[in-house]
Amino acid sequence: MNLIFTLLCLISLIMLAASGKPDAAISAMLEGSGDAISLCVKLCAIYAVWMSLLKILDKSKISQKLARGLRPVSRRLFKGESDSAHYYLSLNLATNMLGLGGAATPLGIKAMNAMADGSDTATKNMALMLVVNATSIQLLPATVIAMRSQAGSSSAADILLPGLIATAVTTLLGIILVKIFVRG
Repeated sequence: MNLIFTLLCLISLIMLAASGKPDAAISAMLEGSGDAISLCVKLCAIYAVWMSLLKILDKSKISQKLARGLRPVSRRLFKGESDSAHYYLSLNLATNMLGLGGAATPLGIKAMNAMADGSDTATKNMALMLVVNATSIQLLPATVIAMRSQAGSSSAADILLPGLIATAVTTLLGIILVKIFVRG
């Protein structure tokens, strides 16, 4: 992959030099990199706020209550897993539902570790967890709302209903496909 990326960059630089207008392309690259850094700083601030909120939820034991509320769903989807796996699975589901995919990733890794059976092959529950984590029903797509707000949208939260419908359909379809095609 590094070789492909390097080749693409070299080909781009050669095409830039051959175009006869390297100044315009260089200024566009610099402007684009400045925009990328600005977006990264804004997203870091957004994640800091949400990670702080998650920490508050964790300290106040609300996250455990939320996980307990989602445990029946977790137990129904991921049969035969340990209590610690269901705890992390439930927290992962809850965090994803709040639209905090970045915050859900460490919980997903802990859930995967708790579900590991010692072999090099993923179990059916691990495949299902990967699909549910990737598609995740979004009750509150916090990151998308924040990005729309940063972009100047006058109604950044208009994404709520379409997002909920789309993620519910993809999650349901993903679960069905895993149940049909993954053996184990």
